[in-house]
Amino acid sequence: VQAPLSNWQDERQQDACEEAGALMAMAWVKGETKINFKTAEKEIIALADWQQQKYGEHRDVYIDDVATHIFKDYFHYDRVKTVIINEVNDLVSFLKEGKLILAPTNGQALNNPHFRQPGPERHLVVIIGYDVYKDEFITNDPGTRYGASYRYPANLLFQAIRTYPTGYKLAINGLEKKVLLVEK
Repeated sequence: VQAPLSNWQDERQQDACEEAGALMAMAWVKGETKINFKTAEKEIIALADWQQQKYGEHRDVYIDDVATHIFKDYFHYDRVKTVIINEVNDLVSFLKEGKLILAPTNGQALNNPHFRQPGPERHLVVIIGYDVYKDEFITNDPGTRYGASYRYPANLLFQAIRTYPTGYKLAINGLEKKVLLVEK
């Protein structure tokens, strides 16, 4: 969860879906399966503060900036890349290749009942699997304490994917469907 100890009043955590998603991905890379809530909160705050100091912004991070600022610059991890997607099968293929997917979305379009309604306009989820029988993506959604292995219908999640610019609630121009792939 992006607010591991439910401190949603702290804007660094309230707007930390990208930081939480990156921390989840790095834990996956390292083979870590559990993250202590206190440690996670400290890491999320440290990452937000570092971005604010170095780049002047930590909120609503553009997916290319997640790759360069967070993964490459902060974590010194370069087995990441951003790609444009055109259909649901693109995501399924990346998962079959053993990649983790960080997907920026219009969180309101996800219709997650656990979000404070109407939900965030700018939200990142981590796609960890696909259920072929139910046609659902399995995600770790940092926006709710119920986000571990949370499922979204495949087409619904695909339609919700869109990039947003780095900066606090800046205008979203276009519907660019770009995701970040993480490899071990």
